[in-house]
Amino acid sequence: MVPELILTPGLSSSLTLCRVQDGKPARWKTNVEVGRVGDSLMVRFHCEDEDIWATMTERDQPLWDEEVIEVFLAPGEGDPDRYFEFEVNPLGTLWDGQVSSPNRCREGMESHAEWDCPGLTWSAWTDESQQAWGGELLIPLKELSGPLVPNVWRMNFYRIERPQSGGVEYQAWSPTLASPADFHVPARFGVVRL
Repeated sequence: MVPELILTPGLSSSLTLCRVQDGKPARWKTNVEVGRVGDSLMVRFHCEDEDIWATMTERDQPLWDEEVIEVFLAPGEGDPDRYFEFEVNPLGTLWDGQVSSPNRCREGMESHAEWDCPGLTWSAWTDESQQAWGGELLIPLKELSGPLVPNVWRMNFYRIERPQSGGVEYQAWSPTLASPADFHVPARFGVVRL
């Protein structure tokens, strides 16, 4: 079973990420606030982190090689073979693209970073004194689904915590249960009802 979330207009829901491989509590706490603002999805991350770092500053660089927060989503209730991926690092750098996954796994998967989401807004913040950082995305759902926004979506929320001293931790709302860690397991995306 995957988790399910019902979003009520005007209210947001708070989620806590766990380890992606086994669903156990993460060492570094990550809270995600999710809400609907009109026809857009608001996602706000708050990450505990005593070693906040990133170097990439250009859009669509491979942010997953450093510390990053990520949102994967697809319209509809079925296991997607096409979905959208959004990533933000502590410097506020964005990676956005479409993913084609005909086998619904990493085998045969193609990422299309040349796609830039129209109307997307994002930001990031860091607070070294509180040992925390985070980011926010406002994702226009019509740009992902067309003019009729479906009531049901498949989504997952992720974080890669990568201390410079070593010991990377992969986190998810809905653990993919893949080892080695893998975020690209569409059957494990949670269900979000708008």
